[in-house]
Amino acid sequence: MKPIAISCGEPAGIGPEIAVAAWAALQDSIPLLWIGDPSHLPKDTPVNVTDGTTLRADKFNVISRDFGGPAVPGHPNPAHAQGVIDAIATAVELVGNGTASALCTAPIHKAALIDGANFPYPGHTEYLAALADTDQVVMMLACDTLRVVPTTIHIPVSEVSGKLTASLLTDTILITHAGLRRDFGIRAPRIAVAGLNPHAGENGKMGNEEIELITPVLDALRAQGMDIAGPLSADTMFHASARAHYDVAICMYHDQALIPIKTLDFSGGVNVTLGLPFIRTSPDHGTAFDIAGQGKADPTSMIAAIRMAADMAQART
Repeated sequence: MKPIAISCGEPAGIGPEIAVAAWAALQDSIPLLWIGDPSHLPKDTPVNVTDGTTLRADKFNVISRDFGGPAVPGHPNPAHAQGVIDAIATAVELVGNGTASALCTAPIHKAALIDGANFPYPGHTEYLAALADTDQVVMMLACDTLRVVPTTIHIPVSEVSGKLTASLLTDTILITHAGLRRDFGIRAPRIAVAGLNPHAGENGKMGNEEIELITPVLDALRAQGMDIAGPLSADTMFHASARAHYDVAICMYHDQALIPIKTLDFSGGVNVTLGLPFIRTSPDHGTAFDIAGQGKADPTSMIAAIRMAADMAQART
């Protein structure tokens, strides 16, 4: 298969070391192509600098970019911001032109990108959507035992009800449904949808969003032939026997989705962006400045993200 492109992420975080650790674990099965400054990699990493056409399994394949200075673990340097941004754009180009089969992004530090390059996007997902010229993308978190999608993401809880619209919920479910079919090989996805309020509103006694907004959307999509359950009480959706009845849980806000998956598999969760014309996964953790460069970083989520990207690329062939 074509390699998985890995953008370097924040050089002062754990991104470089978990990328090398993932390569060590996967080098015999999944080819990787890292974009970044080789001087930011762990000492004694065997590097093969390439343009992406000639890869070696016994070395860490790198498309080299000069960030203009060393990275100090735990101390982000705003001077590296443009290099980090450009590495993401280069990785997208590699996937777009067929040099790579998918993109796996290492964690970025948004404050450094803003300070160093006036980065105008809330995060990775929004920047990737801009590069792909789309504004309809969905964030899915996935592990072996659960897939979840938050309909609203990084907004205060006090704003969720106002931001939750029939159009947004409809688009979220449609994009998720299409993504499960195209990238996960699930021909007839089973979708469970959480209510917004406790007990899914309990027939209007604890909120009307389920009656006035969520149920009409679900009924309309069921009429199109989709297998959708809900709105369901979120507190009974995530135990083992409940999870056996659906392929993905659509949640109404960030923590409703992320708390169960991080409880079930904190180290192995993967962030997947659905709705892009290319495959993008990412480890479900941040830069971990407190342990960067100390040999303590756990590469489990990066390994899982690379494996999932490879499986998704295979499903698209």
